[in-house]
Amino acid sequence: MYGAQILIQSLIEQDVDTIFGYPGGAVLPIYDALFDCNRINHVLVRHEQAAVHAADGYARVTGKPGVALVTSGPGATNAVTGIATAYMDSVPLLIMTGQVPTNLLGLDSFQEVDIYGMTMNITKHNYMVMDIADLPRIIKDAFHIANTGRPGPVLIDFPKNIMTNKLESYDGPQKDQVHIQGYEPCLSISEKEFDEMVEQIKRAYSPVLVAGGGCIAGNGPSLLFELATRCDIPVTSTLMGIGSFPVDHTLFLGIVGMHGTVAANRAVQGADVLICLGMRFSDRVTGSKKTFSPKSFKIQVDIDPAELNKNVQVDLAVSGSVEYALYGILKRVSENKHTAWLEKISGWSKQAPAFKHKEDEVLTPQEVIHYIDAATDENAIISTDVGQHQIWTAHHYTFTKPRSFLTSGGLGTMGYGFPAAIGAAVASPDRQVVCISGDGSFQMNMQEIMTAVDLGLNVKVAILKNGYLGMVRQWQQLFLNNRYSAVRISSPDFASLAKSFGAHGFTARTIEEAHAIINLAFKIEGPVIMEFYVNEEANVYPIVPPGASNQDMIEN
Repeated sequence: MYGAQILIQSLIEQDVDTIFGYPGGAVLPIYDALFDCNRINHVLVRHEQAAVHAADGYARVTGKPGVALVTSGPGATNAVTGIATAYMDSVPLLIMTGQVPTNLLGLDSFQEVDIYGMTMNITKHNYMVMDIADLPRIIKDAFHIANTGRPGPVLIDFPKNIMTNKLESYDGPQKDQVHIQGYEPCLSISEKEFDEMVEQIKRAYSPVLVAGGGCIAGNGPSLLFELATRCDIPVTSTLMGIGSFPVDHTLFLGIVGMHGTVAANRAVQGADVLICLGMRFSDRVTGSKKTFSPKSFKIQVDIDPAELNKNVQVDLAVSGSVEYALYGILKRVSENKHTAWLEKISGWSKQAPAFKHKEDEVLTPQEVIHYIDAATDENAIISTDVGQHQIWTAHHYTFTKPRSFLTSGGLGTMGYGFPAAIGAAVASPDRQVVCISGDGSFQMNMQEIMTAVDLGLNVKVAILKNGYLGMVRQWQQLFLNNRYSAVRISSPDFASLAKSFGAHGFTARTIEEAHAIINLAFKIEGPVIMEFYVNEEANVYPIVPPGASNQDMIEN
């Protein structure tokens, strides 16, 4: 078999059913092998960045690695932002890049870049296949690395001649267990660590659970729910942890950190025991690290030992999966009540300001999100880009299930939302998929309307059109004395643009029009682009000024 054929067979062995990609000269042998394959669906995007974001959305929804295929040179460099996005948010991906033949490496050949070297800092691991005999093992190892321990992207660079070479003695995919020297992702938690965690939980007067992105995996959400309800512990989440605990439950306080609710931030600051699960204490969560939850006994559980005590010094650092930790804790704790603590918290607001509509005023962004929430069911998948609309969505949409919120948390990638929604729709064609975006973010990858139209994907896009790069403008208003610099952004008539691609497009300027087009959009099969003219200078609140303590929230 030729190298490209071995690659396709190896992907099938790993249960790959979809590849998001864009062809080019260096990967033509792979595309030629795909021509004869009826078990893998190839999704042709319109930009390589979108291929990786779509694979990312597919992975977040399914829990299994997404796969992207791009060519060498600019194809590979265009994929870098998507790779970094997945790396920061711990998303399992396999990125396959084409490369010039091995005899042309290092000669500045046409469309040659050292993508292996360029991406070493934004992947879990990288490979360049230099021997066709290594190909089956590398594919198997790559999937194992991407999907075990702390998930993340793995890149494989394929020189063109490796794909066209023939392996005479190919015996099929490897059947033996994967063992990679030096890679031990399954770390056990000791009895002593379990005993100490449980003792602190039992003793706590004012405990708080902080759910990070690591709570989404496996049975983490159901186990988290059981612990919180059995022990009467309030729950906050990071942006990446949204969906791990139902936001409409009485124990949920909202997201924590820079844009956290009053209840979440005050509870974390006043906790005596802080149980932090699958979160890394990013600067957007902690605010000033010196003043973060100053009196609490901090327990941090994370599958990546490198994250323990990295940003915040904790009292008990536990290396292991959140799922395994919760299983062990639940075996050892009994029911408990924290009536006085919950009564104290009940006086603090769990909601962000909603800015209800007033007569003769323009639409507010929060209203639009509430209308979308009302028009969708609990199985809907919501993706966002990055900016004000992202935080409004986190606050005002009712997320009750895991893997229902797709957003770029760590890297903050504008242009992520729409391609991720496409990947989600490919993964789950029977679920409602909505991308909530801004007029700045959507213009970064709006060419993917054509991808959605070609595939007939049931993706609805809601663009909150305020004529600004909204979050940047808000920071300039609040922290730079209203000196608005390069934040006014013009945009096309998105409804007409959608129609030019063959999608449906609608515009709303009033509350009645917003209701009408949302209700209509969800009755239409296929992609729909909705633009909502909203209050131009609406701000996201609460907000903690950069570098300040989470106690110093600007509430409205």
